[in-house]
Amino acid sequence: MNIGKTVFAQVLEHLPRYEFNKCVKRYNGNRRVRRFSCYDQFLCLAFAQITYRESLRDIETCLNSHHEKLYHIGFRGGISKSTLADANETRDHLIYQDFAYHLISIAKKLYQNEEMAIDLDYPLYAFDSTTIDLCLSLFPWAQFRKTKAAIKMHTFLDLRGAIPTFISLTTGKVHDVNVLDILPLEKDAVIAMDRGYVDYSRLYAMNLFPAFFVIRAKSNLRFRRLCSRKVDKTLGLRSDQTIVLTTKKSREAYPEALRRVSYVDLEKNKRYVYLTNIFTVSAKTVADIYKQRWQVELFFRWIKQHLRIKTFYGTSPNAVKTQIWIAISTYLLVAIMKKRLDLPGSLHTILQILEVNIFDKRSFIQIVKDAHKQESEPAPCNQLNLFDS
Repeated sequence: MNIGKTVFAQVLEHLPRYEFNKCVKRYNGNRRVRRFSCYDQFLCLAFAQITYRESLRDIETCLNSHHEKLYHIGFRGGISKSTLADANETRDHLIYQDFAYHLISIAKKLYQNEEMAIDLDYPLYAFDSTTIDLCLSLFPWAQFRKTKAAIKMHTFLDLRGAIPTFISLTTGKVHDVNVLDILPLEKDAVIAMDRGYVDYSRLYAMNLFPAFFVIRAKSNLRFRRLCSRKVDKTLGLRSDQTIVLTTKKSREAYPEALRRVSYVDLEKNKRYVYLTNIFTVSAKTVADIYKQRWQVELFFRWIKQHLRIKTFYGTSPNAVKTQIWIAISTYLLVAIMKKRLDLPGSLHTILQILEVNIFDKRSFIQIVKDAHKQESEPAPCNQLNLFDS
């Protein structure tokens, strides 16, 4: 089926070209462009993400060394450092943002039946942000502190398949709780968040939506206990209470009752206190929901380790956002391909295989299967053993 097609071309078969062209047309991305279209730009940066290229010159050199294969992959324009730099600076990053959201919709449908680590009747999400440090002299528009620049990637992660369903890119100065105002909530969904998102007026708006939250309480929480429920202390639980907030400001912001669960991680011997508006699950399930929040931390770590978003090919806001959105699209494209082809192994493993076989002309399914093969018995060795009796 894939005889004669490079692995890169096989990956791109899962890219919905019609929807990509719609995104380009929406923002006039190819207006007055004679050569090197938005699709060429996307292919260059997707290649750079998969093979972890370090610079524009690196991208140009590596691609041109395979110039006889580029047309069959989909490239229609010549590749040069200056042309790619100009495209990153001038072509609207919203083209690639909209396309990433279309890939999100595809991936979410593919992973909607994935099993979760906990038994829960509600959709489960984790919300958090990661900071990407930048050089202040090169990125003055992203000033974070006096001597430091940074951007934040706020991510709403569907824990059924670890698919990001919403991403917002802001400068480092934007406080995390502000992004709760634009979070696309789903009815009756459960959202796990760290204590940096404790803002009672915003949490109450979430409660009225209605959606559920499980959030770690701050140490200065002031409350009055209404009732308590019995807990199994052998599971690490210490208390399960219904409370109301007592300070004037917090009570006005959140006038209804909350559930307070105290839990000790027996392995780390560390105590956690959670606040939630969900009363229909056990206290242990509340603790387990919060534990699942670590999947978003693992997502950030994976993205930073295996895609190029810690160093950038351009210094303008548009170039930085273009690179990040194409990195996210690459992640989603690999996730879509993994599910459609039922590939074994993790996304990390598949990306490693892609990196070293990107221009191979074998079936990628077979390449992945070969990489996972293990010999059932040790290979025969003809070398004599000096210690045989």
